[in-house]
Amino acid sequence: MKIWILAITSALFLTSCEDVIDLETETGPAQLVVDGWITNQPGPQKIRLSLSSSYFDNGTPKPVLSAEVIVTDDKGSIYKFEDLSANGEYIWQKTGTDTLGKIGRTYSLKITNGTEVYTASTKLNPVPTVDSVVYTKEKLPFKPDKGPQEGYIAEFYARDLVGVGNTYWIKPVIRGKATVDKATGISIAYDAAFGSGAPSDGLIFILPLRQSITTDSLYSAGASVGVELHSITNETFEYLKQIREQAQNGGLFATPIANIKSNVVNSDPKGKPALGFFAASAVSRKETIIDPEKARPDED
Repeated sequence: MKIWILAITSALFLTSCEDVIDLETETGPAQLVVDGWITNQPGPQKIRLSLSSSYFDNGTPKPVLSAEVIVTDDKGSIYKFEDLSANGEYIWQKTGTDTLGKIGRTYSLKITNGTEVYTASTKLNPVPTVDSVVYTKEKLPFKPDKGPQEGYIAEFYARDLVGVGNTYWIKPVIRGKATVDKATGISIAYDAAFGSGAPSDGLIFILPLRQSITTDSLYSAGASVGVELHSITNETFEYLKQIREQAQNGGLFATPIANIKSNVVNSDPKGKPALGFFAASAVSRKETIIDPEKARPDED
């Protein structure tokens, strides 16, 4: 009886001592945020510039206007990006099939914003060809909150390029558009596996990576699905890995959040540091329409 009294007393004590605490957080100076990703695909290339805001600010980031944005490659080509819409989105665009990104070249970014100059560099690595996108019928044991209970799991087949240390970003293509709608859904590969510890050089991508194009729910018959496989540098791989880890960081054992290191550097060591990243990739893409008659048999 004494044990029950002690337990009830403890519960009342714990539930009666809940206080709302408003944390006073300091807001540091706004920093340049760079979202720059160039590819070997035809069409416009975009580099977005904005200013950082405080942690609890849910508003739209303030764009950086009137900056000078130039990309050069190691063959001497110069590409000027212009903010034609005055919204912080700096665009390079050529007509026809001309492309900015070319496999094997190194690209340097220079941003002049007022009196400050920022630079970054990256390399555009080759990417393997996606062989196929297939799908298998699946019925879940319960009705999910999102999507159908019965549908299709899609996966792609591709083989890692020979040579240890190739890294990739795997993006689902849904209704014709490459879609990564949340940071926890970032799917990256080191050779044909998750990390450098696996002997996966030159192999077909492992099953969890192949099926990472099926995200929050099963696909329905008639759905347009596919994959974009992007080649990335090891530095970009680590950057994306840290973004995913930060997004998954939570719960009782969460670690303090921190800014992820950028490859964009202020030419003045005493100047304001930058956030974000500048990267380049070659792209391999394949799509299909889910046809129940062509679904692979369930191996189980």
